[in-house]
Amino acid sequence: MTEYVPPKVWTWAQPSGGEFANINRPIAGPTHEATLPVGAHPLQLYSLGTPNGQKVTILLEELLAAGHVGAEYDAWLIDIRKGDQFGSDFVGINPNSKIPALLDRSGPEPIRVFESGAILTHLAEKFGAFLPADPAGRAACFSWLFWQMGSAPYLGGGFGHFYAYAPTKIEYAIDRFSMEAKRQLDVLNRRLADSEYLAGADYTIADMAVFPWYGGLVLGRLYNAAEFLSVADYTHVVRWAEAIDARAAVKRGRRVNRIGDDGVTERHKASDIDV
Repeated sequence: MTEYVPPKVWTWAQPSGGEFANINRPIAGPTHEATLPVGAHPLQLYSLGTPNGQKVTILLEELLAAGHVGAEYDAWLIDIRKGDQFGSDFVGINPNSKIPALLDRSGPEPIRVFESGAILTHLAEKFGAFLPADPAGRAACFSWLFWQMGSAPYLGGGFGHFYAYAPTKIEYAIDRFSMEAKRQLDVLNRRLADSEYLAGADYTIADMAVFPWYGGLVLGRLYNAAEFLSVADYTHVVRWAEAIDARAAVKRGRRVNRIGDDGVTERHKASDIDV
């Protein structure tokens, strides 16, 4: 293999290769005009059933299961492989062109919320649920919530990309990000050895944020990498992941905006998932 020598100035000369090459570009902003649909409910979610998308639908389903009727929502599919995230209306909600994006129409003026952690916080504070009220619990919840925001790019964009999606297998890159993925699993395992959930005794938005990524990994749902990363060694993470995975609202939330399998591409009422 010829060694790559970086030029003095990088230019976008050719597609980067790999599974997502057709949607990768070094500029922001919309590529086309596209009007987003709006349903009947106060909360309009535009998303896809990836780990980042699942965080929000799990919370919404947990809120509904807990009796928060104001959490009724319409979930519209944003197919990132087709470039839906670059439509003008979607970029108007999220200038970063990433799912999920939320439009909260429950007040006099719509509130646009993007980034999954921000959406989880907005909804938890709005309904007073799954976010501890005491300062210590709140700090622990936010600490683990933001741990996920900072750590998951190394798991997804690092390990997942080079192990599963890159057009060529690069030993250095796979070794580098495998090491980091296993370090992160050990961080979680040590915490969960001493605590039922990440923020303490109670299930919170921190668990809902971490579960789709790291729970999915140890349950064998991400990158076909469970054996490669010896995930069974992280027994406390496995215990925690299995407990969350058994929750009815989690099962429902995981299906929303998912393409294929038993996914529900759009959700507008509870019975859409019941079918």
